[in-house]
Amino acid sequence: MVTTRYAQSGEVNIAYQVVGSGERDLVYVPGWVSNIEVMWEDPGLARFLNRLASFSRLITFDKRGTGLSDSVPLEHLPTLEVRMDDLRAVMDAVGSERAVLFGHSEGGAMCMLFAATYPDRCDSLILTGSYATKVRSDDYPWAPSTEDRLAEIEALEQAWGDPEIFSYLVPSRADDQVFQAWLHKYQRLSASPRAAGALMRMNSMIDLTAILPSIRVPTLLLYRVDDLDVNIEEGRYLASKIPDARLVELPGADHAFWGGDTELLLEEIEEFITGHRVVGGPERVLATVLFTDIVDSTMRAAALGDSAWRDLLDRHHATVRAELARWRGKEIATAGDGFFATFDGPARAIRCARAVADGVGSLGIAVRCGLHTGEVETRGHDVSGLAVHIGARIAGLADAGEVLVSRTVKDLVAGAGFEFRDRGSHELKGVPDRWDVYEVLT
Repeated sequence: MVTTRYAQSGEVNIAYQVVGSGERDLVYVPGWVSNIEVMWEDPGLARFLNRLASFSRLITFDKRGTGLSDSVPLEHLPTLEVRMDDLRAVMDAVGSERAVLFGHSEGGAMCMLFAATYPDRCDSLILTGSYATKVRSDDYPWAPSTEDRLAEIEALEQAWGDPEIFSYLVPSRADDQVFQAWLHKYQRLSASPRAAGALMRMNSMIDLTAILPSIRVPTLLLYRVDDLDVNIEEGRYLASKIPDARLVELPGADHAFWGGDTELLLEEIEEFITGHRVVGGPERVLATVLFTDIVDSTMRAAALGDSAWRDLLDRHHATVRAELARWRGKEIATAGDGFFATFDGPARAIRCARAVADGVGSLGIAVRCGLHTGEVETRGHDVSGLAVHIGARIAGLADAGEVLVSRTVKDLVAGAGFEFRDRGSHELKGVPDRWDVYEVLT
């Protein structure tokens, strides 16, 4: 767990975190509302932030009135000027003289103004999904009209408790119920409905078009071409107005930068900050792969109904993720009711699989688990190779509550106190040769 600390900005406490120890300071400024502790609960966002912290000293904070920072009266929600004071207070608290500012969406507005106002403290600027204004004009036709914007804000306030209202921000994960539940929690614990609406009204009055030519620090603009919240033309507009800004157009429709394919975006950020890029060529490493799958999930879903099944699936996912964290497993993918994870040791993988099978049993469901140790190819967060296929096929052989392993796994954990039952030699679909499979007994 990353430690949350507080910086004093006037009479207000600003919650902040510092992760990593790189040579360059990187301040991540979230958009609109945030909660710097809840954000780590989503594996995708946590992976993205940890990657940033691998080549920088990553600093992030909640603006006053949101998240873990002091609440303030609605009439005292922070203007851009006040938010710049809060950013300087955080930088002073951590001893940062100059930093790269990484602004997402609405957070980009403060970053742009800070870069123009305090170039001595802004090393460079990275913007993703950001905009110059939120109200349409002849020169800026991509924003909504004033009437449409106010209607949008009113509708959002009324629907703040609806978990579906934010799905358009990350369409690539619209069907991921666990992610959608986290996103809803993240927004709820970031601000109240009235505070969220008041911030949106305030942000709607911001217009940075006149100050863009005053930004004189190196600037990188990262935009997805089909972003459903910020039009790609808004990124092109910023690129045309900020001197020497570099625009990178990326595929995808996710407004949240950590959704969809993040590898190209991370490569651009790393190269911009460090001067070199870790190109996504595959790296071959030895790993133990684990596949889990709920037995008779379709029948259970039909018997329970959609709502009850989603609730049960959420509890299942929470149980699996807790055990992965306990045994140092890395979640690679979650598809429906199954998990794919990797481990740096086969004994931990077995103990995790056994704990998962036992843990979800208390929920009234049964899983099958399969493990294999072999060489895999890693590219960013993706893991592939023959070992992955073998692990998946072994999982498919398991019955309810069983943990099956390959002979490779069994041989590697000799002396670790496990007992096995021989389950015979099998042909695995799409995999050459025959494979000896064993059931874990203890």
